[in-house]
Amino acid sequence: MPSEFTGKHVTVAGLGVSGVPAAKVLHGLGAHVTVVNDGDDERARAQAVELEALGVTVRLGDGDTLPEGTELIVTAPGWKPTKPLFTAAGQAGVPVWGDVELAWRLRGLDGRKPAPWLAVTGTNGKTTTVQMLASILKAAGLRTAAVGNIGVSLLDAVTGEQEYDVLAVELSSYQLHWAPSLRAHSAAVLNLAPDHLDWHGSMEAYAADKGRIYEGNQVACVYNVDATDKPSTEDLVRAADVEEGCRAIGFTLGTPGPSQLGVVEGLLVDRAFVEDRQKNAQELAEVSDVDPPAPHNIANALAAAGLARAFGVSAAAVRDGLRAFTPDAHRIAHVADVDGVAYVDDSKATNTHATEASLAAYESIVWIAGGLAKGATFDELVTGAAKRLRGAVLIGADRALIREALARHAPEVPVVDLDRTDTGAMLQAVQEARRLARPGDTVLLAPACASMDMFTNYNQRGDAFAQAVRELGA
Repeated sequence: MPSEFTGKHVTVAGLGVSGVPAAKVLHGLGAHVTVVNDGDDERARAQAVELEALGVTVRLGDGDTLPEGTELIVTAPGWKPTKPLFTAAGQAGVPVWGDVELAWRLRGLDGRKPAPWLAVTGTNGKTTTVQMLASILKAAGLRTAAVGNIGVSLLDAVTGEQEYDVLAVELSSYQLHWAPSLRAHSAAVLNLAPDHLDWHGSMEAYAADKGRIYEGNQVACVYNVDATDKPSTEDLVRAADVEEGCRAIGFTLGTPGPSQLGVVEGLLVDRAFVEDRQKNAQELAEVSDVDPPAPHNIANALAAAGLARAFGVSAAAVRDGLRAFTPDAHRIAHVADVDGVAYVDDSKATNTHATEASLAAYESIVWIAGGLAKGATFDELVTGAAKRLRGAVLIGADRALIREALARHAPEVPVVDLDRTDTGAMLQAVQEARRLARPGDTVLLAPACASMDMFTNYNQRGDAFAQAVRELGA
């Protein structure tokens, strides 16, 4: 069956997680597809062989040159807007889409009714919130999946045989940058903190790309009432051009006002999707239904609940979905108690914003931190956490930056600086943390840094921490 892509010359920028499926889908729709890729390694060559067997042209080691005759570019989300390929496309009037934009435009192409999207972005907490949302939607009996920057690929979700009632969609700032026509049923921005500024160029540009998620929302723009960053998530809602009748719905860890969800006496409550919201509130769940019940995770649960309620989900399904949800590994995960001390793995806290939330969850902490700072500074983080710190154990290539911030803002906190970057350093770090800790304390791995100086990824770092803790208790 002919489509708008039949006979169209489309360049796919980048192989990998999004590029290969995009090339296959476009080829299947009758497009003339050329894939360009910066790298020319063994993996890229294997992918090229697979695509060339289908009739797709692949150019390895040349991701900057615009192929002659290109009418559309579909790019991997991580490719920077400043890349020469996109400069040439702009000069030639060639539109650039990301895989999210492609998926959005392919909805309903097979004649099925397109599933609405409930979309989530933010600097931290996106994956957990989308997984919570999917769990709630499933508890309501809806056919759904967690998709996008997580789980099932969006292209597979919109072109596969599985039919969905609604999709829970995680979107990164990169993906939103390249998705100009996306219009979600409802969307949430969880928080904003400086991140990926080398890609976006400025905090303002980063926030603007996050704010794209609200454009054209139909029912609800869910925002963080407690956010103090500027621009705030509420500022992004105010700037968005939404459909008539779309509402601004806040979530807060405090008592909610009308059109908000919040917390009252250990309960998650809704004053947004109830009759007479000036006077009434609906109990959704208990704080103890959220795993783990750390403040930032309760905020995630409220955001997920807000999106689900915007879709008409019952309060009982919100409760049941939260109870059924199990967080991914390495996200503020309790590993063990040893001699009255709790050991918690939050290796996923790879930036200062995530680590700030993690540190706020505990009263007395021996903090294991360090790795690749990615240009981050730590003064504000240390200032906010100083009163909670029993001690700190520092590892990794950029640990000196954290040590210096501790010296400036928490000089009374004992610091162990481990001058090693081998993977075995984690065992020593845990042993040193045990020496500093007292019964009732929490030894918290919340590195505030990336892991690649010592480990393959944050998963391996978290696994090393958990193994070291198990050796303590052996």
